[in-house]
Amino acid sequence: MSSELGTALITGASTGIGSIYADRLARRGYDLILIARQKDKLDALAERLTRETGRTVKVLPADLSKATELAKVETLLKKEASITLLVNNAGIASTAKLVDADVDRMSDIINVNTNALTRLTYAAVPGFVLRDRGTVINIASIVAVYPEILNGVYAASKAFVLAFTQSLQNELKDTAVKAQVVLPGATSTDMWELAGTPIAYLPAEIVMTANAMVDAALTGLDLGEAVTIPALPDAEDWQAFENARLALHPNLSKSEPASRYLPDVAA
Repeated sequence: MSSELGTALITGASTGIGSIYADRLARRGYDLILIARQKDKLDALAERLTRETGRTVKVLPADLSKATELAKVETLLKKEASITLLVNNAGIASTAKLVDADVDRMSDIINVNTNALTRLTYAAVPGFVLRDRGTVINIASIVAVYPEILNGVYAASKAFVLAFTQSLQNELKDTAVKAQVVLPGATSTDMWELAGTPIAYLPAEIVMTANAMVDAALTGLDLGEAVTIPALPDAEDWQAFENARLALHPNLSKSEPASRYLPDVAA
């Protein structure tokens, strides 16, 4: 029996944040399609969630850095009308100093964190709009607004996710389709080890468990938040940041340079 909520497609679903989204969404009543590279981990997660929740859980092993495998997920999103929720969670991180980092790995970060996320969103959203139903959750990071603290390419890729989602939200404002962007801080997953800095090297007071992060993000979704920062105590702080950004708008594009850039004719 298919779910009344529809099907959630989750990328990077085999471990960490993605696997917890899978758990939580199955328990909310979604059927699932799980995307990741490691088929054995996907199969084990699918078996457990089917057993524990009774939901239908399918797996599609795919490496989103490879165009042919990414295309398979795009095709699925375009054709499968039961999909009502896309969680763009797959990503690559780095903690290496920008000038010391391997440029090929930086290209991989750009490819997965921006290109794959963009193409999957483009594959899903037109159908969501047509069916007047659907949600996109894009996982960014606090480095989207605080790029100095980690690798610059990784931070830039997450700034892309934030800007891309905010533009998408604006374009979808007159539809029933929703988009949320989540900006986690340091989260206890294997990402840190893969990125080059084991989680044990971080101060415990800044590290959130992945369970708590996902639960907070889903609460933010339930509250209708466009931008969710799980660690931020006061939502008005983000609104103040946004208000300051928006206040720049009237002066960002004019026919003449600002006076401070004009030649000093009296000199």
